Amino acid sequence: MSTDSAAPPAAPAVDCEGLGRAYGDRVVLRDLDLTVPTGATLAVFGPNGAGKTTLLRILATLLRPHAGRATVLGRELPRDGWAVRGRLGLLAHDPLLYRDLTARENLRYHARLHGVAPARVETLLEAVGMRLRADEPVRMLSRGMTQRVAICRAVLHEPELLLLDEPLANLDPGAAALVEPLIGRSSGATRVVISHDVEQGLGDADLVLGLRDERAVLSAPAREVTTADVRRLYA
Repeated sequence: MSTDSAAPPAAPAVDCEGLGRAYGDRVVLRDLDLTVPTGATLAVFGPNGAGKTTLLRILATLLRPHAGRATVLGRELPRDGWAVRGRLGLLAHDPLLYRDLTARENLRYHARLHGVAPARVETLLEAVGMRLRADEPVRMLSRGMTQRVAICRAVLHEPELLLLDEPLANLDPGAAALVEPLIGRSSGATRVVISHDVEQGLGDADLVLGLRDERAVLSAPAREVTTADVRRLYA
């Protein structure tokens, strides 16, 4: 007698239904349904004020939704946010680094928080070309160098889910190539990526979410979306 040994499908890394958020009387995200399978990359597009960063902050457990539900890595937010934070990596506009500490000191501090061996810090500094500048205070580094250190911080603990807000901002092509193995598709992590680079964002994505006027006006597999579709979000 044969038995069915097929494993059940993996739960999605992100699953939201009717998600909403307001700041006082100002609604910034409304009625959002979103599913991101484990291992997939979602590209998020939209003009300023459309709700992109708010969505990322909700998924990162930094904001509570005011409506709907959100499940991240199998845990319900905000109730189980404590169980998710150590499994995700956030790269925001703020690099989340102490400016008066050196790059190495910042990363060693975060390594201790996550129980990561110091050797991982040195490996990452070498990978992004920052080993020779690692003992300078972050406030003395260029914006591009600071971004490289922030990327190291975000991936230090090898998170399952990467939440990336304009990850290549301030990086020249050479630096972008250095960080790609850490935050790109080859990282193996599920990724939610906010981008204003339409061509690159589409080319790197499995799924596309387009936000405008606090709502999702575009949600489809990347292969079904054209650059013209995305550019209409900004018109």
